[in-house]
Amino acid sequence: MNVPSSATEVPGLLRLAGPLIAAQLAQNAMGFVDTVMVGGYGALDLAAVAVGAALWQPPYLLVLGILMALSPSVAHLYGQGRTRDIGFITTQGLWLAGFLTLPVLGLLLNAAPLLRAFDMAAEVIPLTQAYLDGVAWGMPAVFAFTVLRYITEGVAHTRPVMVAGLVGLGVNIFGNWSLIYGRLGLPELGVAGCGLATALSFWVMALFLGRHLLVHPRYRSYELLKGWQQPRWRELWPLIWLGLPIGLAIFAEVSIFAAVALILGSLGPVVLAGHQIALNVASTTFMVPLGLSMAVTVKVGQARGAGDRQRARRAGLTGIVLGAGIMLVMAGLIYSLARPIAALYSDDPPVVALAAGLLQLAALFQLSDGLQVSAAGALRGLKDTRVPLLITLLAYWGVGLPLGYVLALPLDFAAPGAWVGLLGGLSTAALLLGIRFWRVSG
Repeated sequence: MNVPSSATEVPGLLRLAGPLIAAQLAQNAMGFVDTVMVGGYGALDLAAVAVGAALWQPPYLLVLGILMALSPSVAHLYGQGRTRDIGFITTQGLWLAGFLTLPVLGLLLNAAPLLRAFDMAAEVIPLTQAYLDGVAWGMPAVFAFTVLRYITEGVAHTRPVMVAGLVGLGVNIFGNWSLIYGRLGLPELGVAGCGLATALSFWVMALFLGRHLLVHPRYRSYELLKGWQQPRWRELWPLIWLGLPIGLAIFAEVSIFAAVALILGSLGPVVLAGHQIALNVASTTFMVPLGLSMAVTVKVGQARGAGDRQRARRAGLTGIVLGAGIMLVMAGLIYSLARPIAALYSDDPPVVALAAGLLQLAALFQLSDGLQVSAAGALRGLKDTRVPLLITLLAYWGVGLPLGYVLALPLDFAAPGAWVGLLGGLSTAALLLGIRFWRVSG
């Protein structure tokens, strides 16, 4: 069989990844929009959104990771030419999303006792609960959207995901404008309106993508409606077995950044503000290799499903190298523009100076971040998820967090020390995940 060269793989990978990168950036922008628009309404409301987001996003990402098992599963079916089975796995994926929604709803609708247990400021608790009550209405929709997204990604049709993300961003902006401030005759709901605007954007995204899958000729052979059946644990369990390590790995990576914030919490508001600025920039740039890694999963999965191991290996290595190259460019931009970027967020000289220094450290781990997330995507395409989970736990919690803690507090390097720890964790993950893909793809 004639295996395309890496140069031939790149255009196809970029065509697949481009819409996914745009979708990730649009989703990331929703959090930015919420912060800006609620910030103009009141400081307490802004604090409530920050606390509420810290509560709903980790379980959301855990469920998202579990459902991510659908992408390589569909890609394998597509590569094998078993398109009619895609309708069945879509049904089972929606059932799984429904089951996973229930505990998340339970957490969001009953967050107040948890907040009181952590001695949250009394005036923030009711506002946070009002925000989470609004967001909770959107949880069934966002998880259904996630299922449909991974179905369409698995068959290498990513443009609808981008359009849905951009439409959702527009709805979120309009919803915040009208519901927070009471425009167009609607009630002024404040932070509760922000939660409802988020939920509304999730429902619009889910309905948009659902309609697309039902009416587009591309999906007729998948028999999405004919495949509707009752939940079958014999079919659901392989998805959970494959997806749970993905979800836990994502949760482990996200939670280390929360742990670093807790470590720095004792060092004062200037340190926390500088850390938050640098983290926001790094989170935004991370959306690029994250979108690319999703495309790598599809390319590798389709090749492996077709039984072409050499093509799968080549697609994975191409994605890893491409991810590293993109992040090297990001690193150069962040390093050279660190102070101007920091100044966009704050006009406080100490905060800007600290954030600029942290951004230069963030520039150093851009390469590692690009390598680790691309390698993780390639391994997902091979349905290899359990060993990558162990690697992630070792890298972030065995290397990154202890190193960051020792450098930040006992050795008194403060925030830069914590960020050196992050660099160590990401670099360890990049090295070990890269080695893992090289070994299992051969």
